[in-house]
Amino acid sequence: MTTLQSEIEQRLATEQPEVEVLLAEVIGAGTLRVYIDHPAGVTLALCEQVTVALADLRERYTLEVSSPGVERPLTKPDHFRRFVGRRARVRTRHPRPSSPGRRSFTGELVGATDSEITLAAEEGMIAIPYTEIRRSNLVEE
Repeated sequence: MTTLQSEIEQRLATEQPEVEVLLAEVIGAGTLRVYIDHPAGVTLALCEQVTVALADLRERYTLEVSSPGVERPLTKPDHFRRFVGRRARVRTRHPRPSSPGRRSFTGELVGATDSEITLAAEEGMIAIPYTEIRRSNLVEE
């Protein structure tokens, strides 16, 4: 998780305590994309409220606030645990020793501990430490 994401989570914890920040990432030339979730779902009104709460960030970035959609990002151990049994795509920082040259794996998420996830991919069972995950998301089944 980035420092910027931590900052956004802390700010929203005060102003919008039920909003969960799934991912905050800077993309392209200065666009900050923030994926949020809420127990009652994400509405346009909620996205607007979060945008207002983060208004000062619009001085540095073009701000996009969005629902996660069907290819929901997975960034924290709790996210992975919540979706054990679902299909996910995981892109790693470096090729895995068990699959030379490969950095992208898709399969069923079969386990998630505090330190790593286990994915049942076509290559077999792959354990990937969180520190090695560059990006991960659910895959529509």
